[in-house]
Amino acid sequence: MNRLQSSDHVIVVGAGLAGWRFVESLRREGYDGALSLIGDEPHAPYDRPPLSKQVLAGKWDLDKTTLASPEQLVASKATLHLGVRATALDVTSKSVQLSDGSQVSGTHVVLATGSRARPLAFDSSGPLPTLRTRDDLVRLRSTLDSLDSASIVAVIGGGFVGAEVATSTKTRGFTPIVLEAATRPLVTVLGEEVSEWLLPLASDAGVELRVNQQVRDVTIDDDGVVLHFEDNTHLNARAVLGAVGSTLDLEWLEGSGLTLDKGVVVDRDSQAAPFVAAIGDVARFAMTTAAGNEVARIEHWQIATDHARELAHHWMGGARSVAFTMPYFWSDQYGKKIQMLGHPHVDDDVVLVNGSPSEGKWLAIYSRGGLVTGLVSLSQPRGLALAKVLLEAPTTLAEALERAPWNT
Repeated sequence: MNRLQSSDHVIVVGAGLAGWRFVESLRREGYDGALSLIGDEPHAPYDRPPLSKQVLAGKWDLDKTTLASPEQLVASKATLHLGVRATALDVTSKSVQLSDGSQVSGTHVVLATGSRARPLAFDSSGPLPTLRTRDDLVRLRSTLDSLDSASIVAVIGGGFVGAEVATSTKTRGFTPIVLEAATRPLVTVLGEEVSEWLLPLASDAGVELRVNQQVRDVTIDDDGVVLHFEDNTHLNARAVLGAVGSTLDLEWLEGSGLTLDKGVVVDRDSQAAPFVAAIGDVARFAMTTAAGNEVARIEHWQIATDHARELAHHWMGGARSVAFTMPYFWSDQYGKKIQMLGHPHVDDDVVLVNGSPSEGKWLAIYSRGGLVTGLVSLSQPRGLALAKVLLEAPTTLAEALERAPWNT
């Protein structure tokens, strides 16, 4: 990969966290050539995680989520194309077609389009509200502001966003009811045992969580919302939100020549094609962890930030990092903080090493084939930080239990 020159023109498609962090990193690395930032929302880059937490709960003003102030945008010297969607990519000419009929051509393209809320619709309701963008937040907050205190808010989906929304609406005095289709929330993310340990959190926080809920239809009228279930029961609510996960916008890349397989497939340097890269949520990338090699697509705030920094460094002639990839995520829900390090599989073995579910704080280790693959904690940030060393080099479960760094 040749170092970027002043004569180059880098096009960044996606004005979210990954896209903006790449712009910042590239300028920090010394790139002084042309730079274009394309975003399908009209807003300057902003941070999404606080939307369902601090902002919805009323603890933060919406503007506090902004990543790029007007002064920072000017300082970046990036040409902004906001409120327009990328509709096609020509890999050969490095040209991006936009929804307003215009075209942006350059020498390098970075795909940082992230993910979007998975749509949820029913015959009677049509698409239900979701929470992924600033505009979604504004609409949801407006709905809640029109409701009486203690009104029932139905949240379809008990995953991270669903639980965070339930927590925030409870904080504001509403009565959230979380409807989860699976036997337990997060069972397909954290596994059977860990999801069971987390199950009491909702009730302990005074939030009603219903599992095995199969919604058949939703009707909406002036009096509110009625959710109809497959067992012929129903629930009356004043508002409803769909929180059933995320999906990718890959349609515009079909026919581009890029390899699409549950994301944009890239190599260890984030390259999807010569002078075309993908980072963040949209990238399906090869990574090496302390537990071995694998190909994954990871929707973590930290992964998006790391990809942006590493790609900028690589394109400016720097060597690729040889450190192990160590994914990290957190979720604040029901008055507790869930944190995970590593990339364990849901069927990995789990052993509780500190605390207990009854205490409401604990630390556990995932392992596969005798090697530590991840760490997960509930309200144990110090223990998790101390145990991070177990993922910095291949470590057996026996070694981890003997060293017990969380007790340091």
